[in-house]
Amino acid sequence: MTVQWRKSSYSGGANDEQCVELGRLSPGIGVRDSKNPDGGHLTLTPAQFTDIIDQLKRRTER
Repeated sequence: MTVQWRKSSYSGGANDEQCVELGRLSPGIGVRDSKNPDGGHLTLTPAQFTDIIDQLKRRTER
């Protein structure tokens, strides 16, 4: 299975230091550092991914 990684739409700015890419994997969603694509990835279930996104949204709303 070839994974198609997608870079965050927030990447590519002047301070492009914290970039992530997402990929659909058979066990869930892969998350990796776009600056180090061969450095491995974190695999999350869809529920875990949703939970992290919800937590990040709450954190930025403060």
